[in-house]
Amino acid sequence: MRYAFFLLVLLLGSAQAAEQVRLTNGEWPPYLGETLPYHGVASRIVAEAFALQGIEVQWEFHPWARSLKMAKQGVRDGSAVWFHNPERERHFHISEPVVESRYYFFHRKTHAFDWNDVTDLRGLRIAATRGYDYGEAFQRAEAAGELEVVRLTGDEQGLRQLLAGRIDVFPVDKVVGFDLLHQQFSAAERRLLSFHPVPLRSDSLHLLLSREVPGNAELMQRFNRGLARLRDSGKISQYLLEIQQPLSLGH
Repeated sequence: MRYAFFLLVLLLGSAQAAEQVRLTNGEWPPYLGETLPYHGVASRIVAEAFALQGIEVQWEFHPWARSLKMAKQGVRDGSAVWFHNPERERHFHISEPVVESRYYFFHRKTHAFDWNDVTDLRGLRIAATRGYDYGEAFQRAEAAGELEVVRLTGDEQGLRQLLAGRIDVFPVDKVVGFDLLHQQFSAAERRLLSFHPVPLRSDSLHLLLSREVPGNAELMQRFNRGLARLRDSGKISQYLLEIQQPLSLGH
């Protein structure tokens, strides 16, 4: 009887462990962040989609390069959230879109700026964040030396250089940029900036699950089912609206 009891405990423990997924994450408020409520809105969507399938997410926060490497090697089950590209498709099962990201060029209001094509950016002093992919056209023009681009350590540094007049334009996800400006800058500083309505990049962000981890193909199917249920419930739209409502440049 005692043996049967301990066997049942072991089996229940194994079943519980099997219903957990270990994911890496990074800092990109308000979408992702270790100290944010729910670890950020994108993390919340991922966790709740899994929860609808009876799966608990165990989050680990690391620098972005390390997060991706750990997931790619199968040291962790996956990572959230990333742009889709062919290189990542070779190493990961890629989910349906979790959130949409739109990058815009921020500029000082005193600097008359207009653009429709990457060629319109020639001659401008541009900063961009190191390691970020701003879309094929921008990346190609930068690599070819057609654009004057300085890569910086983060979005906050780029916005500060913009305010100081050291650069002319800085591309950043609008929601991320607005949140950063509200958290780290004064209202007077925010009023000095604007952004151009033509997006540099508009694309979806996805959960990645490593192809090195057995069972991840089926796990991704379950996640996508949970994500669809969450989206149909209207909660994803509600969560995204909540992070955008208080944000503007003028307040």
